[in-house]
Amino acid sequence: MPFLTEAEPRRGVPHQVLPGIRRVVARNPGVMTYHGTNTWLIEGEDGLTVLDPGPDDPIHVGDVIEAAAGVPIRRIVLSHTHRDHLGATAGLQSATGAPTYGFHRPATAMFRPDRPIGEGDVVAGLTALHTPGHASDHLAFAFQVPGVGEILFSADHVMSWSSSIVNPPDGDMKAYYASLERLLGRTEVLYLPGHGPALERPRELVREMLAHRLRREAAILEALRAGPATVTDIAARLYAKQDPMLKIAAERNVLAHLLKLRAEAQAEEHGEVWRVAA
Repeated sequence: MPFLTEAEPRRGVPHQVLPGIRRVVARNPGVMTYHGTNTWLIEGEDGLTVLDPGPDDPIHVGDVIEAAAGVPIRRIVLSHTHRDHLGATAGLQSATGAPTYGFHRPATAMFRPDRPIGEGDVVAGLTALHTPGHASDHLAFAFQVPGVGEILFSADHVMSWSSSIVNPPDGDMKAYYASLERLLGRTEVLYLPGHGPALERPRELVREMLAHRLRREAAILEALRAGPATVTDIAARLYAKQDPMLKIAAERNVLAHLLKLRAEAQAEEHGEVWRVAA
């Protein structure tokens, strides 16, 4: 797939990406997070909106406050409640007093938004789109940038550097397909993701992501036609991953595909063994 790379961004400083939009990259690089989680600072008439505070790291909280440069942080918005996006929320709220906004059915009991939001709600110009798949509580946000057009804060649903893991039970492959297909019908000119650089011509990558998932699904069915197999067996056959974390991620993606195929009566499980549905 046509993924993007970038040099490691400078730490502890805001990067101007678009007029009124700055990016602070958290200090949590890794095989699942690239250079780190993107925390977005979005200027508004009353101050700043922070989208995705990042991981539980006091240094990153300090980086975000310093990046605000004395402009008040008026609200804290969550795209979803995975730890690398949620962790800094409490620290940033304690430092600023800003209310939190997030999906009205959060996927973890560790977070309850002060202002629950859902599909179509608008927060400081950010229009929420419920895009489950990577996470059941995942929101993307459409936003109008003067002189640029409408963009999408795509969080972890569509990233420029890698595809997303779909990790059951909260991750759902069927929902992921539907959320990708939904974006193909939209017109945003640029995506700002949860990790990695800005994505131009985003629908090209969305189409390729869908095609990739369909190819992977066909390969999984082909593996089952060759004989019953476990998730580990199928992942080892289809993925060439050496890093232990990437191996686990590959197995979770395979399981998500199998659960989708089971829901569609194309595969069935017997204990840990999967086979083509009778």
